[in-house]
Amino acid sequence: MFINFDDKKILVVGAGNIALEKLEKLVQFTKNITVIAPEAKYNTYELIKEHCLSYYQRKYRVGDIESFDIVIVATDDITLQESIYLESRGKHILVNSVDNAKFCDFIFPSFIKEGDLTIAFSTSGASPAFAKEIKNYIKKQLPDDIDEFLEKMKSLRLTLPKGKERMKEFEEMVKEYFKKSF
Repeated sequence: MFINFDDKKILVVGAGNIALEKLEKLVQFTKNITVIAPEAKYNTYELIKEHCLSYYQRKYRVGDIESFDIVIVATDDITLQESIYLESRGKHILVNSVDNAKFCDFIFPSFIKEGDLTIAFSTSGASPAFAKEIKNYIKKQLPDDIDEFLEKMKSLRLTLPKGKERMKEFEEMVKEYFKKSF
């Protein structure tokens, strides 16, 4: 599932190395992120500043999730993971407790993002290392001009009338691109 983050508010609880890894992924899609943690590791704090994210230097408090759509519990505190997960039930808030599927509504895939192209890889938690490695392998196979090609396709979609003819023309263009580039 791909979620449009345009109007979503995200809370990250924690600001250590685990949080940094998740924040590095999230900022590629949105900057509407708030971080709550008593202390931020240097690199995490630098990322927060660089992307103008909100940061509250304190412990999580019950009720902090109330105005958020998505909560990432990026801490190894299992009690806190469970508490936030249970607090979110019935509130239409999606929760990810890092490395603890028991308290997750979703998992983070390994992914490639090149402009408008996003390719996600998941092993459903069986082996994140495998997902990461296959992502790296596929990324090396992608042509350098893929973003330019997708920009061209996007602009054509806006100008050509919808219908079977447009679909057929696009399929031919994509097949030609693949013949030339792969």
